[in-house]
Amino acid sequence: MSQALKDQLQTIVQAAIQAVSPDTAVFNHLRRQGDHLFINDQAIDLSRYERIVVAGAGKGAAPMAKAMEDILGDDLDDGVCVVKYGHGLPLSTLRLLEASHPVPDRAGFHAAHEILELVTPLGENDLVFVVLTGGASALLPCPMAPVSFVNQRRLTGQLLACGAEIHQINTIRKHLSGIQGGRLAQAAYPARVVTLIVSDVIGDNLSAIASGPTAPDPTTFADCMNIIDAFKLRPSLPEDVLELLEAGLAQAVAETLKPGDPIFNNVENYILANNRQALAAAANKAQSLGLHPLVLTSTLNGEASQVAKFLASVGLEAASTGRPTAGPACILAGGETTVTIRGKGKGGRNQEMALAFALELDKAASEGLPSQNLAFLSAGTDGTDGPTDAAGAFATAETVSRGNVLGLNATQFLDHNDSYNYFKQLDDLLITGPTKTNVMDIAALIVK
Repeated sequence: MSQALKDQLQTIVQAAIQAVSPDTAVFNHLRRQGDHLFINDQAIDLSRYERIVVAGAGKGAAPMAKAMEDILGDDLDDGVCVVKYGHGLPLSTLRLLEASHPVPDRAGFHAAHEILELVTPLGENDLVFVVLTGGASALLPCPMAPVSFVNQRRLTGQLLACGAEIHQINTIRKHLSGIQGGRLAQAAYPARVVTLIVSDVIGDNLSAIASGPTAPDPTTFADCMNIIDAFKLRPSLPEDVLELLEAGLAQAVAETLKPGDPIFNNVENYILANNRQALAAAANKAQSLGLHPLVLTSTLNGEASQVAKFLASVGLEAASTGRPTAGPACILAGGETTVTIRGKGKGGRNQEMALAFALELDKAASEGLPSQNLAFLSAGTDGTDGPTDAAGAFATAETVSRGNVLGLNATQFLDHNDSYNYFKQLDDLLITGPTKTNVMDIAALIVK
């Protein structure tokens, strides 16, 4: 791939990421006039509250927490913010904690309990601002008895490996958690809770973002068992996890908080940034570069390798016929795919998608289709794709042939879920470092 095309793709994706910076999102939606804080058009009289605290969690929670410190100033009494390792920044009033993502660790376990200890003593004259971004589900492991932390962590690994979609994983997380599924709002009651959210969920479903710590949860223990059985996990479930789920089915354990619960009369949830905003910024940047932008969807989902085939077919159609858009163009899609892990390689959903995309273009080239006119980048807006230091990867019709020259078989690397090591040897990884935001993924396809 030419450096010019790489630069264009990276510039477009970078514009998307910058548009959903969490601190920018806070300042775009919040303004203060004296004792009144306005969230959009909603006014909050800060002077009527005895204590004001902030609880934050997520990969991009630190910039949001810092913005809240700047806005609230001396009116802010206390707070806790937990982020992924390496995603922090200096805070003055809030305590910054770091923990593991996507598989939880004990640091997250302790952070979850610190947040509960912060909000539980509050009363009706107190105010809690909760700031949430993607990643908060894994950063706040708080298993209910009898589930041990070790077995909750083990279950998370099983769910990630089996190809479960994020809403399925979060359905189960909520029912094992003492903080998610509305239970953080329950702990803070009767304090007023105002939640500010950078969404990493398709459709901005409040019950799914961060597993809904301050939102009602329509899912049930029966849904959990259906997911477990769909992926044939019941025989390998930790005994204490199965015990809790079965107790929930028998109504011996309380369900997560449901829509209509009076606790939510004290709760307000605001979406400050999402994938659609990122795609709009990417489209604007593409247009400024002389490309015709076309946003396909912000709800991209499914197996990464299959989604790659679809996106490649759209690009090939555009290159061949000018439909659905004529080149020079930039076709954009956002969302979050999944990977069913079958090999022991290293990679992430965006790198897997890029490698599958490259294989589709190589096949198209052998059939005489104009694959040489396409260039592709898929990237996680958080800067980390799977358990790697890459945000994603670039792909063109030459990706496979360039690998062949180096003795690399692209099909074998894909079969072993080893996309990272394939693209690393081609120098086609996108490395951004932590972006401190997360609105799922952005895929950009240039049609020359």
